[in-house]
Amino acid sequence: MRCPFCQALDTKVIDSRLHAEGSQIRRRRGCPDCGQRFSTYETAELVMPRIVKSNGHRENFDEDKLRRGLIRALEKRPVSTVQIDSCIQRIKRQLQSEPDKEVESRRIGDHVMRELKALDQVAYVRFASVYRSFSDVTEFIGEIEKLSDG
Repeated sequence: MRCPFCQALDTKVIDSRLHAEGSQIRRRRGCPDCGQRFSTYETAELVMPRIVKSNGHRENFDEDKLRRGLIRALEKRPVSTVQIDSCIQRIKRQLQSEPDKEVESRRIGDHVMRELKALDQVAYVRFASVYRSFSDVTEFIGEIEKLSDG
């Protein structure tokens, strides 16, 4: 692998470890030419299903869009980046295990709802309010009561 600092063509792997619940390998590398060290991450390249929007439009799965939605729901909540990354990896694994090559966007929303419910209930209610298009306070109260009961 090319060194990102001096562009030397030959770098050495110093250490390899599992990362992101075993779905990635983190490799610590060193450059014999300039002496700098850096990390690389190796993941299996798996094909994600295409997403079918509610209007019938089809688009490619966008991990950044998923991340932005989670981060927006989790804004100012005590949840680490590692926890967010783990949620994203679990959602991606669930989508990759789908038998169909196309998945309705509603299914992704359902996966996100389950992850947020387990991770942070405030973020769950925030996301649910947008995802389910709450129109008034009684819908918020109903969702919070469901959380309290379950």
